[in-house]
Amino acid sequence: MVASVAIAQDAPIVPHPSGAEIIALIKQARVRHIVALPDIVTSDGLLWPISKDPKFRLTRICKEDEGVSICGAMSYNGTRAVLMMQQTGLMDSLNAIRAIGVDYELPIVMMVGLQGKEPHVHPDQSAAYGVRIIRPVLDAMGLSHSLIEDPEDVAHIPQAIDAAYAASRPHIFLIGRSPEAPTQ
Repeated sequence: MVASVAIAQDAPIVPHPSGAEIIALIKQARVRHIVALPDIVTSDGLLWPISKDPKFRLTRICKEDEGVSICGAMSYNGTRAVLMMQQTGLMDSLNAIRAIGVDYELPIVMMVGLQGKEPHVHPDQSAAYGVRIIRPVLDAMGLSHSLIEDPEDVAHIPQAIDAAYAASRPHIFLIGRSPEAPTQ
């Protein structure tokens, strides 16, 4: 037990974004529909509080590319939605994002947890291959994305969502640290 405490004390302490603030900013962007698969990075701080919030309608899905289609379809009647998943699901659904978000020009907004990313390391420097390649892949595809790692990174959420819907193009929020769960 003492050895594990010593290791924990040596770990860098990093600030986490606020789940409550992210949720408030999603609401500020006039999003009321969340389409999601559970993700270990975002579940405690975002998905579970959203599932209990009567101001949101949560649609649980089995595959991430289904969520891309659902969010694209919702945009046809002016319904704003956010798709939540982890980066493995993002990689699995790149063809759907290309077709629906890019070719059909629909505003698919995603919040993607970077599972396996070290909290004190930038995603591009991560030892986890699946984390390290995300931004270069998104850049190669010309997909708009932003990183949410630190508490101040959340401020741009409403503007990025508004821009995605105004341009009718995808935007991906890469969440590199588990958002703090809102207190009850």
